[in-house]
Amino acid sequence: MIVMATGYYVLRKITKHSFVLKAANHEIILTSQSYESKAAAENGIASVQENGSQEARFERKSSSAGDPYFVLKAGNGQIIGTSEMYSSEQARDNGIESVKKNSTSSVIKDETEG
Repeated sequence: MIVMATGYYVLRKITKHSFVLKAANHEIILTSQSYESKAAAENGIASVQENGSQEARFERKSSSAGDPYFVLKAGNGQIIGTSEMYSSEQARDNGIESVKKNSTSSVIKDETEG
């Protein structure tokens, strides 16, 4: 088992390419959209690394059921990652802080190769 002191990205492919950002405790804190290629997903990771520490890039939202969540946007306004649904606004804000802390990680676990 790999022990990480900081967060890390997991690049994966189910039907399309995507990635998640995990905190040091291995909890998923951000999930990407689907990408057509591995290179596009890698560009998405680079965008999270660039934008994830900037407060202005986070948009706090609520689902139709009232559950708080957030999205991370690039400078052009495109969504590059979405959080899970949280139980409270405080929990959501803690999630944002975790993304800010972990987004600059350069550790990428590539699970696209079998």
